[in-house]
Amino acid sequence: MQSRREAVPFAFVAETDRFRSNVTPPARQRPSLPEIAGRTLIGLTVVAGLVGSLLFGMPALQAGPHQAGQTQQSEASEGR
Repeated sequence: MQSRREAVPFAFVAETDRFRSNVTPPARQRPSLPEIAGRTLIGLTVVAGLVGSLLFGMPALQAGPHQAGQTQQSEASEGR
């Protein structure tokens, strides 16, 4: 079986590597002071939320010896 090979199946794909544009993109604007402060506050809020959830969640994940002898009962069963 003989297969036909083309050097480059799509010539325009090969030409894109050599293409240089003479149009320069606009310069990026520097963020203003309120934008920097807002981004910082949002980042600090996210980090504080993660740290807080970790601090409040760690005691719930630990099974200590003080809980081994206790059994859970609902308050509804006490009045019966």
